[in-house]
Amino acid sequence: MSKILVVGGAGYVGSVLTRELLERGYAVRVVDRLYFGDDSLREVRDRVDLVVADIRALASDVLEGIDGVINVAGLSNDPTAEYNPTANREMNTVATARLAEQCREAGVRRFVFGSSCSIYDLGMAEEGKDVVLDETAEVQPRAAYATSKFEAEQRLVAMAGPDFCPVILRKGTVFGFSPRMRYDLVVNTFVKDALSRGTITIYCGGEMWRPLLDVRDAARAYVACLEAGESLVRGQVFNVAFQNVRISELALRVRTAMRAMGIDVDIVPDYGYRGVRSYRVSARKIHQVLGFTAKVDIEEAVCEMVTGIRRYHFEDFDHPRYYNIRWMQFLEEAERAVAVTGSVFGAPPAPSRLRPVLLSKGKE
Repeated sequence: MSKILVVGGAGYVGSVLTRELLERGYAVRVVDRLYFGDDSLREVRDRVDLVVADIRALASDVLEGIDGVINVAGLSNDPTAEYNPTANREMNTVATARLAEQCREAGVRRFVFGSSCSIYDLGMAEEGKDVVLDETAEVQPRAAYATSKFEAEQRLVAMAGPDFCPVILRKGTVFGFSPRMRYDLVVNTFVKDALSRGTITIYCGGEMWRPLLDVRDAARAYVACLEAGESLVRGQVFNVAFQNVRISELALRVRTAMRAMGIDVDIVPDYGYRGVRSYRVSARKIHQVLGFTAKVDIEEAVCEMVTGIRRYHFEDFDHPRYYNIRWMQFLEEAERAVAVTGSVFGAPPAPSRLRPVLLSKGKE
């Protein structure tokens, strides 16, 4: 039985990927910082080898007995990357390259890296360049998140050789239900708003394009890259998406799916300017080379998402744990508070003498 290391295996994509690997008969070791806890692995906890660690500080023995690595760790959206660009680059670029080097030194040949189609982002101001882009397209990512992913890609491709087989998977905007649920992804946001407010708001009239990918299809694509012959995937970049959809069409399809479930939803357009992403990609290469095709459509995913949200009681929609940037900010605030109190409910030890507490600048 092959053993696969999933770095970030308790996350939104990682927890679904971990289950997919287990169902296919792989042994799985998960490395995760557990920013969001380990509830996402609760149902499979007794079937995985869990290592609580940060990708930036992995011991070499984490690779003992490992046959392949899938890296889906790091900061995973634009707001979080912009909030702390230093940590973003450390995790998404520097630590990825370091882990790949560790793999090569340890004789772990297959290294699958989770990148993003946001590398292709043109923005709404580049309508003249609005074309379907494939893996050969010249890209000039601007945002911190996309830039960090692209730099990691370049480092990995440069490492490809007879003794090492890196594979890059550029995912479209992922959606769908996960045991580590997120509501800061466009389809998931629409479903959350429909359930909590009865309305879906589309910004800029919904004119922007987005390549979409269900989280289960994302997991299947990682497995396809893991299992393919080395000659097919060594140093290769693959786009993976189900479909390119305008946001306005997406809103209509989400509303149709939810109305079929007896949930009444309205669509509210907002034509005010906002910084938005817009891009379309081709997923032809992964189909031609690996025979992989995404299967889960928007309507099916919406139905399963609503069912999963209700089953797992993820209906406290305002809780920060469902939003990457809000949760990170919450953890920072908690970290600062505990640094002062030393504990939440436990009594701290009596000080040997009174000493002043230095408050942060500007606080009183």
